[in-house]
This record gives sequence, C-alpha cells and structure tokens, in this order.
Amino acid sequence: MADSTDKPTTKAMEDISTDGLGTAVLASVGSVVLALYFYYVSGDKQRGQFVGLWPVTILAMASYFKLEEIKQGIEELSD
Repeated sequence: MADSTDKPTTKAMEDISTDGLGTAVLASVGSVVLALYFYYVSGDKQRGQFVGLWPVTILAMASYFKLEEIKQGIEELSD
C-alpha cells in the first residue's frame, strides 16, 4: 500500500537519469572487445587477461557514482 509520503521519493527516483550508466556500458563492451582482440588475434594473452578485468571495475565505479547521486537526491528531499 502506497501512501502520499512515497510520491516525492518516487518522483526523485524518476528524475535521476541513466545516461552515466550508458557510457559505462559502452566502455565495458569496448574493453571486452579489446581484451578478445589481444587474447586471440594478437596472441598477447597476458595483456588480454589484464584488459579483460577492466569492465568489472568500470561498471562498479559507475554504479557507485549512480548510488551517490541517488543518495544526494533523497537527502535533498528530506531537507
């Protein structure tokens, strides 16, 4: 059951854009492609494995910054 106090929070969540995550996803996909290129095409398996670790870091950082943005939005509503 939703009451009237949920409406401002719901509105704030809808206002937060997903543009930042789109860039991170593109960077992660590019990193995977680059890792596959290094590993299979150029034969540099160590570099391919190193670059293959980047997508997780990129997505984790993007998620962290998005959560901080959500946190700030909620704090602004409660003030």
